[in-house]
Parts: sequence; structure tokens; C-alpha cells
Amino acid sequence: MKHQLDWSSYETAGQGDAYAGIPATGGDFAKAVAVCISDRSCLKKPKGVMCPSFRATDDPAHSPGERVKVLKAALNGEFGDAPFADPRVKDALDLCVGCKGCKRECANQVDMAAIKIEVLAQRNAALGTSRRDRLFAGLPRLLGERRWVASLVRWRNRSPWLARLGERWLGIAAGRVLPEPAAAPYAAPPAAAAATASELYPALADDRHVILFVDTFARHFEPEVAAAAHAVLSAAGYQVEVLSPAADDAESARPLCCGRTWLSLGQVEAARFEARRMQAALRPALEKGWPVVGLEPSCILSLRDDHLKLGLGAEAEALARQVYLFEEFIARENDRKRLRLALKPIAGGKTLVHGHCHQKAVGAMKSLRKVLRLIPDFDFEFVEASCCGMAGNFGLEAEHAELSRRMAELDLLPALRAAPDAPILANGFSCRHQIREGVAREPIHVALLLQAALA
Repeated sequence: MKHQLDWSSYETAGQGDAYAGIPATGGDFAKAVAVCISDRSCLKKPKGVMCPSFRATDDPAHSPGERVKVLKAALNGEFGDAPFADPRVKDALDLCVGCKGCKRECANQVDMAAIKIEVLAQRNAALGTSRRDRLFAGLPRLLGERRWVASLVRWRNRSPWLARLGERWLGIAAGRVLPEPAAAPYAAPPAAAAATASELYPALADDRHVILFVDTFARHFEPEVAAAAHAVLSAAGYQVEVLSPAADDAESARPLCCGRTWLSLGQVEAARFEARRMQAALRPALEKGWPVVGLEPSCILSLRDDHLKLGLGAEAEALARQVYLFEEFIARENDRKRLRLALKPIAGGKTLVHGHCHQKAVGAMKSLRKVLRLIPDFDFEFVEASCCGMAGNFGLEAEHAELSRRMAELDLLPALRAAPDAPILANGFSCRHQIREGVAREPIHVALLLQAALA
């Protein structure tokens, strides 16, 4: 089997009791599967981040451990010469939302989210890619034609018959509202405004240079989030440069994308192409050691994790060390006594905070907690919940929409309904969409919160 991802970080399967049950074929990918030791910790159902699909279905078949058993059988040749085209493999991974809860809470950190990417890539190679998956994955490209895309989405959201037609043809749930692009995409401030920080702190201009990566979702759907992040970083005395394509980029007119939409649907080569575009654009920043700051957890944490499996070499590793979530960067600079950010109290009462599942999986919520404590007299409470259930396109798919809602109803939505007047903070784009539909309230990103608190 030719791997679609680079699994060299996993040692080749060895011998002895520690490796009992490791598949006989599949090399390093097999080792990634075989790290599961079947201790059944993924079958426990306390509150936490472990496998929301198992918790929502109460079916062990949808736990990481049972998925591993199916994959081991496939790698051992029990499903024939085309194991990843076998419906048993599809069924085993169908409800995995890629939340990475297993990577955090499994004793051996089995990474089912990354494993699913490889399996989907193998399945796409064997059977082809569905129209729906091509549509969802290609969203960053489609949004370049935003006028007709925005019009079609608005029409579909207001037309039940068109929504039903979309479900029949593409499998997009008719009962779901699709996110609508903003009236205009994010546009970086003029160069004169961006130079303010260097004028204020000329001796430290280079030392306080920050690259802001505006992802597809912030750029096209919620440009106010990117604008708020730029404003906060500038107010804190940083020279903010919005990342743009390299001069020799063959598609320089198209904004940069981390490739997450393609990666999560197993379209690895397209994701690799986008990753290379980002690397080319970031080469000067990486050489100078400038931090790269982003807003969307699934995008930024992919650059630190899944991108390292794309086989892109030392530059990918350098980027993984230099890229930060917005709140991680603010917290880091505060810890280093470098943050010059004057904040004031803001009204609203206790704010409920929902963490993106990838943030929780890598322990990044502590940075958010530190940042919220910078706001004077700010009262907040973290909601103890796993994945919101939207998980990118998962909750929009006809066969998954109902389960997506059940995942949200495990912990998140009941906690929000219990405090009907509380403001809600959620940094994930999909999380905010799920919350809007689930409780008809408007959650905000931490960048907007800090902008509101600027003194």
C-alpha cells in the first residue's frame, strides 16, 4: 500500500509482546493504528472530550478501539486486495468527526482523525471522490466566485424546494441552514495603517513583527473577526502584516488557505498543494523568526499537526514551531512581559466559553483562560463538553445531521440553555454555526471580545 500521508514519525512495527496484534502489512501506517492497546478507556462515558460519536450513539462500534479492530483486519488482508474500498471500513469510520479527543485521552494517543484522512484518501483512490466531498473540500476555491456562491446559498436557505433538491443531488441536509458569506470579504488595512506599530516602537519594529494568517472562514464569512484581531494586535504595539501569496505564486490572485477542507476529506494532494503555497508565502517570516498568528483552531492546529504528515520537510516543522492561535500568542507575550495592551471591563455578566475540540485535544484552552483573565473583572465559565457535533461539513451532511445535533445535546446546548442570557464565546467557526442553530444566540470569537475591551 502506498501511503498518502507521511507516517515516518511512527516506528515500523517491531517484535515481541509489546507489539502483539500489530497488522502484518501496512508499515508505518499500521503502527499508527496499532498504538491502540485495547484498554477500553474509549468506552467510558464521563464528561470530557473522548469520542462524541460513541457517547451519542452508545454503540461500541463507533468507539476508537472498535474502529482499530476493523482497521487491523483490513491491514491484515482479511477484507481482500482493496480493503479500504470495503464497506466495513467505511462504516467503522463514518461517524468519526476528527475531533482528536482520542489523541488526548487514549493511553497511547491513537490519532483516529489522522488515520481517517489516510483511509479516506485510500478510498478516494479506489472508488473516486463524491460530488459532495469535492464541493465541500473546494469551498476555498469556490468562494473566489463569491457573488454567485453567496446568492446560491442565500436562495437555498430561503427556498425549501431548493434545499430538498440539494439533499437529493448532493446529500446536503435540507433541514440545515448553510453559513452565508459576508457582504464583502476581509480586506487588510492600507499599508500606512499597518505601519503604526513600527512608528510607535521604531527600535523594536522587527522584534514586534507579526504575520496574521486570515483563513477562508474569517476572510469570507466573518471578516469582522480578522479585523478585530488586526486591531487588537496593533493596539498592543505589534507591526501586523496580513499574509498574502508569494510573488511567484501561480495563483497569486487567490487568497492562501491551509488546505484543511481538502485534508479532512482525504484529498491529500490538493491539501499538499495549498500547504506548499503557504510555505512559499511564509518563507521570509520563517527565516526571520516572525510569529505567525491565526484565528481558526482547526486551521492553525493542522499546521502544527496534520501538516507534518504531508511530507513537506523542514519548513513545515519550522512553521509548526512558529504558528500560534491568536489567544496563544497574546498569552505568550503576556507571560514574557512584552504585552502592551490596555483593557477595560466590559458589561454582560458571566460569559460561557465553549472550546474547539482541537484546542481541548492539544491542551490549548489554558491560553484562552489566561487571556480572558487579562480583562478586568471579567467573569467567565468554561462549558465542559466534547465536540459540538458540527465538525466542519459533518453536521451538514444528510446522513449525519441528526447525530450532529445529538452530539451538541450531550452537554453543550443544555449548558447554554441553562443560562439563557449569558454571552457565549466560541473560537471555532463550525462551533459558532452549531450554537446559532441550536440556541438561536450569537457567539463571538475572542478577538472580538478583546476588541470590545480595548481601553
